[in-house]
Amino acid sequence: MADYLTVLTTTDTPEKAEALARGAIEARLAACAQISQPVTSVYRWEGEVETAAEWQVLFKTTAARYDELEAHIREAHDYETPEIIATPIVNGNEDYLAWVVAETTIG
Repeated sequence: MADYLTVLTTTDTPEKAEALARGAIEARLAACAQISQPVTSVYRWEGEVETAAEWQVLFKTTAARYDELEAHIREAHDYETPEIIATPIVNGNEDYLAWVVAETTIG
C-alpha cells in the first residue's frame, strides 16, 4: 500500500461535511480536508433509484492513519452505509507529502 492516501466521503449538508472535516483535522487523522460544492449522486438504495445532492469531503492522510480516519468517519457519519474510498497517492510534491506526515503525527 502507498504511504499516502486521499480518502473520499460524502454527506447531505455542507454543515455535516465541515463537521466531518474539522473533526478529522482536529484529531490529526488527516492533514487537510477539502469540501466540494454539491454534486448530484444517483444510486440504488433499498431497491429504489435515488437522486440526491451531496457534498464530497476529500481527506489527505497517511496510510498509517487510515484505520483511525475510517473509524472517525463511521462514528461521526449519520449515513447507514457511508461512502469511504481510499485512493493511494503514488507520487506527489515531496514538501507537501512531508507536511501531510507532520500534520498527522501525534506528539
